Amino acid sequence: MSETNVESKVERAANNKSVSLPMSRVRLIMKSSPDVSCINQEALFLTTKATELFVQHLALSSYNNGSGKDTNALSYSDLANTAEETETFQFLTDILPKKILARDYLKSLQELEEDEDN
Repeated sequence: MSETNVESKVERAANNKSVSLPMSRVRLIMKSSPDVSCINQEALFLTTKATELFVQHLALSSYNNGSGKDTNALSYSDLANTAEETETFQFLTDILPKKILARDYLKSLQELEEDEDN
């Protein structure tokens, strides 16, 4: 799939008046906030559409910056690298951390403990 083809699909989706995320699920997430008492339909639709566009933007950025062009696929590591390297997505580093092996993590914990002891 060419880059212009992917971007044209994203553009068409952005201009579409329908949403593909389930609005009931978005409403449930919004109501989980103690600050939200009621949600009108317009706010729900706009929040759902904005979430869709954000996810599409994240996926497209990750696809373009990652190894997805070569394999025509998007992987978790592409998302994690984009979150870490792109300033716009830095707030996602806690949600999309880079995967490390357990032995590497344990080694870094051991080194951290040794540094604290010294």
